[in-house]
This record gives sequence, C-alpha cells and structure tokens, in this order.
Amino acid sequence: MSRTLFIAIIWTFACLNGCIWTDNADSPDYLPIDDSEYPYAGLPRLVIETDNFAQIRDKETKIPAKMQIYGEKGPESEIIDFTIKGRGNSSIGMSKYSMKIKFPEKREMLGMPADKEWALISNHADKTLLRNYMTFNLARQLEMGYVPRCSFVEVYLNRDYMGLYLLTETIKVNSSRLNIPKDENNYLVEVDAYYDNNDTIIRTAQQLPLKIHYPKNCGDTCQATLKTFADQWEDFIRTSFCYDTLARWIDIQDYSAYYWIEEFSKNADSNLKTSVFFTWERSGKIKMGPIWDFDLSYGEYRQFDPKEWYSRPNPWNRYLFKNAQFKQEIANYWKDHRNIFLSAIDSLDYYKKHIEKAAKNNFKRWPVLGTTFLWEFNQSYNSHEEAVDSLKSWMKQRAKWIDGNI
Repeated sequence: MSRTLFIAIIWTFACLNGCIWTDNADSPDYLPIDDSEYPYAGLPRLVIETDNFAQIRDKETKIPAKMQIYGEKGPESEIIDFTIKGRGNSSIGMSKYSMKIKFPEKREMLGMPADKEWALISNHADKTLLRNYMTFNLARQLEMGYVPRCSFVEVYLNRDYMGLYLLTETIKVNSSRLNIPKDENNYLVEVDAYYDNNDTIIRTAQQLPLKIHYPKNCGDTCQATLKTFADQWEDFIRTSFCYDTLARWIDIQDYSAYYWIEEFSKNADSNLKTSVFFTWERSGKIKMGPIWDFDLSYGEYRQFDPKEWYSRPNPWNRYLFKNAQFKQEIANYWKDHRNIFLSAIDSLDYYKKHIEKAAKNNFKRWPVLGTTFLWEFNQSYNSHEEAVDSLKSWMKQRAKWIDGNI
C-alpha cells in the first residue's frame, strides 16, 4: 500500500468518527483534538496541552504548555508555547475553573491587539454564560473608556473538553489596554479583600484594602502617597461636602456610568470587596474602572430580588448619596442613558444564538443547569434558554424598580 493511500484511509476513518487529526508524518507540529462527542460549534477552539499533562491546581504555579487554535476543519495556527496557571478568587475552586495564560512574546489573539497576558474566564457559576460578555458590551455602549475585549472560545485541556470560555484581555497598563501614562504619577488600584502576601497593599482610613497594580514595585513613598490621597478622599466624603468641590475628586459622569453598571447588575463585588478598579493621577481625579467580573450579578448570587439598592450603601456611596446634588446627577444619568441599559436586555437573544451550539456542548460536559446544592449554583433551570429568559426577566424587573425609585 502506498503512503498516500494509507494517509487517505486514516483521514477518512478519522472523519467518519467525527475526529480531526493532522498528518503528523508531513506536519509533526500539531496538537490532537477528538471532537466526536463535542462537535464544532462555530467558535474558535483552543487546544492546550501542559508539559507531561500536569494538572492546574493553583494561581501561583506557572505550568509550561502548548496551544493550537482550531477552526472547523483543522488547525488555524502554529503551535504556540506559553505558560498557564489558575486564576480568580472563587472560580479557581470550581470544577470548571478559570485560567490565566502568558506568552513569551506579545501576540494577537482572535483579532484582539497583541499582548502577552490573557484570561480564560470559565463563567461556570453563570448558567447563561453571558453575564460578563453582555456587561462588557454594555460598558462600551456607555463609552466608559477602556473595556476589556473578549471572544467566546471552546477549550480542550490535555485532550479533555473543558467547555465554553471567554478569552479576555487582562487589566493592565499599556498602550493597547489601559492607556494611561506609564510613570510614577499614575496608579492602577483595585479594592481587593482577597489579596495575597505577594501583593502591594495599603489600607484606607475605612480599612479598605487597596491593591496597587501600577506602578509595579511601588515602594514606601509611592504607597504613602496613595494612602494619603485615599484617606483625604474618605475624610472629604464623610463630611457635609460642597458638591462643586466634589468635582475636584471625581468626574461625575464617569462615576455615574460606573455606578449604574454596578447598581443595575447588583454585582456581588460592588460593595467594595473585590474587582473594583480605579485609576488615579497625582494631583488629579479618581477615575472608576475598568469594569470586571460580573458572573455573580443580575440576580445570580444571593441578590435574587431585583428590588432594593445594592451599590448605594457601600462604604463610599453611602456618604456620596447624602448630597442632594450628587444624588440628582446620578438620577439624571439613568434617565439619559436608560435606553442603553434596556438595549442590553434586547441583545441577549442575539448573544444566546451566537453560543447556542457551544452552550449545548458545555452543559453536556458540565450538566449543572438543574444543580443548586453547591454555593455557586443558586437557581435551577431546565435548559440554557430558560436560564437566559430568567436573566431577561430579572433585568426588566430591575429597570422598572429603578425607574420608580430614583
């Protein structure tokens, strides 16, 4: 039998069994994928193998790995070397966990600008799989400045199908992401109660833990400057401040957009616990954002009731809302941008259609739609469509309640 005929027979057999393989005799650089159980769903597939099939166990251990991007018929990229580790606070402990990847050199991913660092968000607690994606798009419509770009992908890890993920830009300071001047006068800060010992942390007068993402290697003087400012900010809002003076500390329109994203969604983290980012330039204003982490929002995690304020009582807002002019400006922003928030509800059917086949694969791999006995799963659904319909209903009720209470 000729070599060509042998290859043709092997390829035909693979196709009949719903698998994609590459002829490793002519093209040795490939990663295998068996998609017979989880067929192509119209989205890019990231095929990942760690060295010696090492397990991803934590957020600290960087594991050498290889990746290849597959389309419908086969590989659409070369094999890419990188490192991978776990990521997230709660999601790292889930069966379908989130991951962080880092390439040795900057590279574009699925049309997104080149960078070394990317996140694979599992969205495992979100049975619609859409909350983060929808909220990022909502923020872009509100023209909130930098919003992380993202793309849905299916992930195979060590020849095991892992499900539908959101490949997302990480929040960092550079020209293609958060484009602020890279000097000692500019800060990127996160309110983060889940910091670890390797993070640079200061505590405000109200004991909020501020993790300094930038400048990197922020020394004692750098930290002291931020702490002085944060303490002065908290002292200011705790007094009966003059509204006109408030404009020296924050941009009201910027703050309003950030506030309403968090309040409309009843985001579990918007109580100034974690994933609340802001930037500050010395002698300048606080600018809230970028937004991040909305899988536990829109009625998903303990905030089932679409009524009541959630972000308004947080350690900063509870003082700001005592000022009548500030409260009125926030209300005006909602009235002026209400239709944009409602458009997010209308977008859900389109997004659902986009991931429909991949969601079917995902919930075949992770049959959790009806699960409620784990902390991350609070509501039971008979289908992915029912989960999306429930989200739409919650958002409509939330908008109606806000309309009647601003």
